[in-house]
Amino acid sequence: MTPDVVTVPPETPVLAIARLLADRGISAVPVVSAEGKVLGIVTEADLIRRLAGEEDKPTSWFGALFSDPASQAERYARTHGVTAKDLMTEKVVSVTPDTTAAHIAHMMEDLKVRRVVVVEGEKLKGIVSRADLLRALVAPPHVDAELSDERVRRAVMAAMKKEPWTDTFYTMVEVKDGIVTFHGFRRSDAVQKALRVLAENVPGVKGVEDDTQPMPVFIYGAA
Repeated sequence: MTPDVVTVPPETPVLAIARLLADRGISAVPVVSAEGKVLGIVTEADLIRRLAGEEDKPTSWFGALFSDPASQAERYARTHGVTAKDLMTEKVVSVTPDTTAAHIAHMMEDLKVRRVVVVEGEKLKGIVSRADLLRALVAPPHVDAELSDERVRRAVMAAMKKEPWTDTFYTMVEVKDGIVTFHGFRRSDAVQKALRVLAENVPGVKGVEDDTQPMPVFIYGAA
């Protein structure tokens, strides 16, 4: 996460928020109370919606018959508001400091959001954006000590057993000096590629070699 987060109080004028985002080169700013509680977040999308709202046309009498007054009122407030509390999105997606990067990535994909705030209790601790996740992806894995070949082999086997497309009965694993070698048979080229990717994601693996052969028809048909 980014711990040093730029925040604004709920009374901050819209123009000041726009200047803040432009000057700092950021795309969103959390809105917090005097006690540090997260009240909402104002994003570039909120500001653009506010700008676009200046050209909104009044709803026709016919359209008003089928519209929801509450939704109309909420949109009007967000597209004509003059402070952070008017524009902000109140339903902020949040995580705790110990939430894993993988879980945050899933949340962003599922909820279609670009960032999540990190809170402890109700206090803001930081923010995680897509850029932060990319940095986590390219960061080298931390290995406390040199892992033995046997530990690496067991870790690869354990990872294989979690995947339905692997076949630990016909595919064997050997590890020497951190290099994983697959022996035996494979069902398809797709499985061959996936096995390489699986092994490369295991801590301690320094390289992957594939010595498998296509599955014989008589074995594949009996499986």
